[in-house]
Amino acid sequence: MVRSVKTSAFRRTMKRAALPAIGFTLMAFFGAYAVLGPNGILAYGDYKRQLAKREKHYAALDQQRVVLRNRVALLDPDHANPDMVDEMVRKELNVAHPDEVIVPLK
Repeated sequence: MVRSVKTSAFRRTMKRAALPAIGFTLMAFFGAYAVLGPNGILAYGDYKRQLAKREKHYAALDQQRVVLRNRVALLDPDHANPDMVDEMVRKELNVAHPDEVIVPLK
């Protein structure tokens, strides 16, 4: 009889502690995920590094776009730049005068 009283008291205590234990476990899980997860507080520094890297890459692409826009404007069919046309024709047809020296850039 003493054994069943202790068992029932233990079960009552466990039943009363179950809900707060589950709540604490869930809070600990979500708290750890908020700090250590892929979108957590510790990932913020990595996001800043990625942003700086991508901004630098974007600036390089923007500069390249400006250069290409200028070349396209020089090749406008209405008033093409003769030097640009000559450069492109020589490059595509691989034509050079006998007295010219060709220096490959790449």
